[in-house]
Amino acid sequence: MIRTANIVGAGIGGLTAAIALAQRGVHVRVFEQAPELLEVGAGIQLSPNAMKVLIALGLGEALHEVAFEPNSAVIKNGHSGKAYVSVPLKGIASRVFGAPYYHIHRADLQAVLQNKALEAGVEIALNARVESYDEAGFSCVERADLSVGADGVGSVLSAQMNPDQPVQFTGQIAWRGAVPTAHLPTGLVPPDATVWSGSGKHIVTYYVRGGDLVNFVAVEEKSNWADTSWTSQGDLSDLQNVFDGWHSTITMLLAASTQVNIWALYDKPELKKWVDGSVALLGDAGHPTLPFMAQGAAMAIEDAYILAQCVAVKSTLNEALRTYEILRKPRTKMLQSKARKNADLFHSRGSFGGLLSKAKLNVARCLPSKLAMFPFNDIYKYDATKIDF
Repeated sequence: MIRTANIVGAGIGGLTAAIALAQRGVHVRVFEQAPELLEVGAGIQLSPNAMKVLIALGLGEALHEVAFEPNSAVIKNGHSGKAYVSVPLKGIASRVFGAPYYHIHRADLQAVLQNKALEAGVEIALNARVESYDEAGFSCVERADLSVGADGVGSVLSAQMNPDQPVQFTGQIAWRGAVPTAHLPTGLVPPDATVWSGSGKHIVTYYVRGGDLVNFVAVEEKSNWADTSWTSQGDLSDLQNVFDGWHSTITMLLAASTQVNIWALYDKPELKKWVDGSVALLGDAGHPTLPFMAQGAAMAIEDAYILAQCVAVKSTLNEALRTYEILRKPRTKMLQSKARKNADLFHSRGSFGGLLSKAKLNVARCLPSKLAMFPFNDIYKYDATKIDF
C-alpha cells in the first residue's frame, strides 16, 4: 500500500493529484519553488472531460460559483467576424458530454484546488526547489513511497528522465491578458469561447469570473524569438500592432488592455518514458500540449485522477505506475497531435497556401450543430472517473 507521496509543482496538475491521492488515504507533500502561490492573470477552459474529474473530487459547487459558462464554442474570421463554426455549449455540454463547460480565471481555480488540498490534509511547502531524483525519489526532501514530477513543460525532472529529448521552441509566442468587462462597450465581446482566426496568428476571447473579466490569448508566429524566459511582461503597443486592422471587437479589446504577459510556446516529442522507479511525470512535464485545443490543463487533471486511482487499486507501485503510463500515453499523444494540427487551421497555413484550412472551416460552417459537435466526442465524452482498471 502506498502511504506517502511527494509532488513537485503546485500548479493545476500537482494540486489535483494531491487531492486525489489524499482522498485515497495517502499522505501528500507538495513542493513548490515559488515563494507564494500566484498565477499570472489569465483564464483557462475547463471542458467536460476535466469537469468530470473535478466534480468527482468534490469541487463542482465551488467551481460553479467562480466560473463562467459560455454559450458556444465559435471560430470566426479575425478580420470580418464571420463565423465559420459554432458549437452550442451552455445547457448542452452537460447533456451531450456529461458535464458542463466552464471558463475560469487560473488564480480562482488554483485557490479552489489549494483550499481542497489543505482540507484533505495535504502539506504544501513554498520556496522549495527540487531539481533531481534518484532511484528512491527526491533526494533533497524527506523520502516518500511515490514521487511525482508536475513541474511543467520546462520540467527538470523530465529532462533528467529523458535527457535526449529536450524542450523545443515552436516558433510561436502567446500574449495573455484580461480586461474588466466594465471597461468595454456593452456586448462588445460575445459570451462564447471564440477563436478569431487569421494568417499566421489568432486570438481567443472568453469571459471569466462570472463575466466580470474578458480573458484573451493571442498567438503569433515568431521564429526569431530570443527571450529565454518562459514568461515576460509584453509591450501592449507591439500586440496592438500585430492585430491592427482586425475586427473592431479585437482592436477595441486590446485598446482597453493595460497589461499583457508574453509566453514562448514550447513543445517536446513524445517522451520515451514517464516513469523511472518510484518517480512519475504528470501533465506538461510528461506531455506538453499546445493551447490550440484548450486541453493542456484537462490532460493534467485526467492524469492526476488516473494516477491516484492506479495507486489505490494496484497491488504494487511498479504495477500502478506501469498501468498509469499505459493508460495515459495514447490519449495525451492524440491530444498533442490535434493541438499541433489546429495551429494550421487557426493560422490559415498548410497545403496550397492555407486554402485547404480555409476550405475545412467553410465546410464546417455548413454542418448542423450535432455534426459540428461530433469531432469533440472522443475528447469531451471521455470520463477518467469511469476507467476500468
